Amino acid sequence: MPSELVKCVVWDLDDTVWEGILSEGPGVKLRPGVRELIETLDQRGVLQSIASKNDEKAALDELERLGIRDYFLVPHVSWQPKSALIESIAQRLDIGIDTLMFVDDSAFERAEVEFVHPQVRCVDAADTADLLDRPELTRPVTEDGRARRTLYLQAAERNAYEKSFAGPQVEFLRSLEMRLEVAVATPEDLERAAELTERTHQLNTTGLTFSKAELRELMDRPDQTLLVARLADRFGTYGTIGLTLVGKTAEEWRIRLFLMSCRVMGRNVGGAILRYLAQSAEAAQVRLTADFKPTDVNKAMYTVYRLAGFKKTSVEEPVRVLEMAPGLPHTYPDYLALSLPR
Repeated sequence: MPSELVKCVVWDLDDTVWEGILSEGPGVKLRPGVRELIETLDQRGVLQSIASKNDEKAALDELERLGIRDYFLVPHVSWQPKSALIESIAQRLDIGIDTLMFVDDSAFERAEVEFVHPQVRCVDAADTADLLDRPELTRPVTEDGRARRTLYLQAAERNAYEKSFAGPQVEFLRSLEMRLEVAVATPEDLERAAELTERTHQLNTTGLTFSKAELRELMDRPDQTLLVARLADRFGTYGTIGLTLVGKTAEEWRIRLFLMSCRVMGRNVGGAILRYLAQSAEAAQVRLTADFKPTDVNKAMYTVYRLAGFKKTSVEEPVRVLEMAPGLPHTYPDYLALSLPR
């Protein structure tokens, strides 16, 4: 089954983005309403790409002439099957193929993609008038959403820099000049926080999802603490990349939800947040525990817990309970500049 939210809309070009066939002559024009669709999806934080059978240079030049080239990440223009192009787009963007929607005027091309990738939602270009009303594309406009395309472009710069970096991994991390901010959530954070619970599956410890209203209610409760994490480096901001929900009693703090954006994998951001919580729990003289619900894709977060010093308890099903071992040193990576709640 496809996941609920579409993260990327992949467009065909001929008779879909524009009217007519580019190879039959110059001067195509955009189909009515397409520019508004592309701009609105971009504002909502939905990524967009191209899968087109065309001459690559001619197609990209035409997108540039029409003023919409920059909206499309990793455009794929070749004579390969559309299913292969779409699979490559998902890999290049590092998102699940079940989070893609494909828009094409050709019933044959849609059928080919549906046969190879039944989890991809395929839409006839003639049926795009109500595209923005589809629930899988409907979400609040947030600051992080408006910047999502830019965040992916910055990530591409980072990746290219990392591949060219000659030296140990720790020196690469120091060279990024990363700045991590952990803060108690405010009402302005709740749209993005709710979005993170819906979008983040791999680096998610329990899979809990919350609406904005539910998070607001939790934020106002004295026995719950909701933390957000933001990261920036020499290439720009990653935006809000982490969310932690901690339930508190006089004897125990329990991490009910701990999730991180895949964009920060390998940066040890999760470990730094857990170190902060461990130090704070020690200062408050309470036990620090954490819920963990195993899934097919979140094993990396279990490793983060174990490396931070959490140990198994006897509680295994359906949610494991881990506990921070007492007396461990809690130091932070020297390549992270930290801003933490007091």
